[in-house]
Amino acid sequence: MRRTAYLLLILTMLLWAGNSIAGKLAVGHVSPMVLVTARWGLVLAVLLITSHRQLARDWPVLRTRLIYLLGLGALGFTGFSVALYYALNFTTAINTSLLQGGMPLFVFAASFVLFGSRVNMEQILGFTLSFIGVMVIALGGKWANLVALNINFGDGLMLLAIIAYGFYTASLRSKPLVHWTSLMIMLCLGATLSALPFLALEAMAGATILPEGEGWALIAFIVIFPSLLGQALYIKGVELIGSNRAGLFINLLPLWGALLSVSVLGEAFHVYHAISLTMILAGIALAERRTVTGS
Repeated sequence: MRRTAYLLLILTMLLWAGNSIAGKLAVGHVSPMVLVTARWGLVLAVLLITSHRQLARDWPVLRTRLIYLLGLGALGFTGFSVALYYALNFTTAINTSLLQGGMPLFVFAASFVLFGSRVNMEQILGFTLSFIGVMVIALGGKWANLVALNINFGDGLMLLAIIAYGFYTASLRSKPLVHWTSLMIMLCLGATLSALPFLALEAMAGATILPEGEGWALIAFIVIFPSLLGQALYIKGVELIGSNRAGLFINLLPLWGALLSVSVLGEAFHVYHAISLTMILAGIALAERRTVTGS
């Protein structure tokens, strides 16, 4: 059972890392807001077709938390996706992948802000170390850029993306107890609805790029693999070994992302990337040491 869970979670992180690669390949083939709207709209349609009976059973519970769940979908799905896909117009897939490695620490920080979760010195030190690692990427490995406030725009957007996802993930603590497909339907509905105003703004700015063959292929990949299959595999992995141990596998996301960026996109891997990755993973390991010991 444990070996099966590990395999599922390793594959999940590979699929999630593929989202950044597909998003980078989509530049010039489909505009970011068309991509975001199509992604969550199509996931919503698939889930409604396959899980409408489960949704009906869970509806009495869901409707009491409707605004909350729609808001979570807007923050975690639309907010993160918009920032990610726009960021990929200005920065590399390696950078976006490595920056996502800092998400567990931003979840921890958001939990502290929202719920006053207890913190210890190891967690504080771990967060500080990982955050410095994140800033190494945002500053392009040059601390002089901090003085000049010279941060790559795409990397800045990714910082906003992981902060948004941190608050989204921490807020899931208050989600209603319903089947995961029903929860996903409500989150995807919130994501689709909140994406529409941004889609309209993109159209008004004349920046809309409608997908052609390659664009639709990339949309299909993102819908099927990172969105639907990745979510299903992760949930199964959590069922097998628990959320604490399953969450640690998110640390593999930047590793897979860097590997795919170099092998598929031919992006360059610099020394400061290695330094940043080491700091991020070391910080997470330090902050989560007690969690692992107690799991």
